[in-house]
Formats: sequence, C-alpha cells, structure tokens
Amino acid sequence: MLIGYHASHEQFSPSQLLEYVQAAEGAGFQAVMTSDHLAPWSARQGNSGNNWAWLGAAMVKTTVPFGSLAIPGSWRYHPVVLAHLIATLSEMFPDRLRWIAMGSGEALNETAVGRGWPEKAERNLRTEAGAEMIRRLLTGDVLNCDQPDLRAQDARLWTLPEKPPALFGAALTLETARWLGTWADGLLTVRKPREELKPLVEAFRAGGGEDKPLALQLQVSWARTVDEARHAAWDQWRNATVQPDLLAELRTPKEFDEATRNVKPGDIDDVIPLVTEGRHLLDLIIECAGCGFDEVYVHSVGRDQNGFINFMRDEVLPKTALFHQRS
Repeated sequence: MLIGYHASHEQFSPSQLLEYVQAAEGAGFQAVMTSDHLAPWSARQGNSGNNWAWLGAAMVKTTVPFGSLAIPGSWRYHPVVLAHLIATLSEMFPDRLRWIAMGSGEALNETAVGRGWPEKAERNLRTEAGAEMIRRLLTGDVLNCDQPDLRAQDARLWTLPEKPPALFGAALTLETARWLGTWADGLLTVRKPREELKPLVEAFRAGGGEDKPLALQLQVSWARTVDEARHAAWDQWRNATVQPDLLAELRTPKEFDEATRNVKPGDIDDVIPLVTEGRHLLDLIIECAGCGFDEVYVHSVGRDQNGFINFMRDEVLPKTALFHQRS
C-alpha cells in the first residue's frame, strides 16, 4: 500500500502547501493528493489557491507522484482546457501525475462562473462525457463535439505526454461507485466505517471495476490530546457532518457555516477519527487495506500540519514500511 499526504488547498495558502509537501516527502510520505477548490468549505479555513498552477511548482520542489481531483463537466473548466493542463504537467513531469479523479463537483466551486447547476443525473452525464473527451485528447485525437455545454470544434493537443495519467472517478455513494465502475480507470473515495466502505468497493467492482486500483482519502484529526484533536476538527472540518446530497448543493462558505452552526464539538467524533497515537492511525490504515485500497492519502484536518507530519515520520510511516516487508 502507498501512503500519501493530502494537500488541502481550502485550509492553507499555496506557499504554505509547498512547504508542507516538501516536509511530507522528507518524512517518508510516498505521494501527494490535492483538492481542487475555488472556495473553502468554511470562512474559518480561509484559502483556495489554484490547484493546477500550484501542481507545477509542487512537482519542481518534490520528487513524489501526485493525484488530483478534477471536475470535467464544463463549469470552471471545459474538458479541452482540463486536458491541456493535464497534458502539459504530464509532459514536463513524466510519471509524476499518477491519476486525475473525475467528479461531478460541488456548487460551492462550480456555480461562480454562472453556467448553472443541473440535477445530479445531468452532472453525472457531463462528467462521463467530459472524461471521455479528456481521454481522447490525451491520446492525440482531434475532437469535435456538439453536445450542449461540452461543445468542441477541431480541438487538439499539440504537446502530449508519453504516458497520460489514469482517469479515476470520485464517489461518495454506492450508486455513484457502481456507475464509475463502468468507465473509470480507478476509484477515489473518502474513508467511512468498514461496514460502509466495503459495500462501496463492492459496488465499484460489480459495476465493472474489477482489478482496477482503489485510492482513499483518510481524514483524521491529529493532536497531542483527544480534546485538542476534537476542537481542531470542529473548528476546521465540521463540513464533514453535511450529508453528501447537500454537500453538492450549498453554494458559498457562508451557507456551509450556516448549515453546520449547530454542530457541537462532540458531534465530530462520529465522522472524523481523533488520533493521538501512532497505533490508532496504523489500525485505520490496515482497515483500509483490508477493504482493498491500494493508496491511502492521510489528511489531518487541523491547522498544525508540521506537528502532524512529524508525528507520521516518528510514529507511523516507519511501521508501515515494516508492515510492507512482512506482507
């Protein structure tokens, strides 16, 4: 299993994230996953740099591979523009962009450009169609498309990578995971309890995802005490308590803050593991492996990223190396 670091653009400035990913590589993390936001989930998080501009700088400053989310349904980014960005990064840094996880997006990030926000079924259709356009462009096809909102005319990428990244799909529900199994190269999801995570994997496999790679964002709140970890998660990541259907519909950080204003610190215990010891996080990673995941990207949702990275360096990553050797 590959253990990666999650770089949260919502919480930190691009320059801070550059420092964190360099520290993460030095600590022994094997890869980096990034979010792709125009806005943070909450005003308390306070950031959202451009992921694609940042990726070029991050790849210069590190040697590890990267995975990124992307929304190809032609809101912020038309699929031709996304394919252009992906191709350029992949040509400059061969084999460094491992995968791009295609999702149907959130209104929080996509409605700002004034192109509407259709129902989930329509967003899914546009996600799959946009991903197919990107796939074709990355292999050198000349693309024409007359589908509304995804139109392209004689589109071609003149600079191509030798090896394009895999096009994963991002899922939070069984229905979405099953659908992604029919066309995506792999699956990305967020950690849930085993009794919910295992069926999600099975749905992806049943939809056609047999033998395809699985990646997971493991959200935890690390601190020196449980109370500190709980408060950090409550302050920074109470959006985790919002249901998946509402998660895609709220349009501003203010709306998320309003939707979560009655969330109490104790409510966080049900959605984000509070971690103070390496053994606890190792158990979570082993649980994810038992569900079939090949890659786990650990996201500590608090502000103290240097403390978390040092904790991983000292208490977790050396033991995962020994676990791999035994396996």
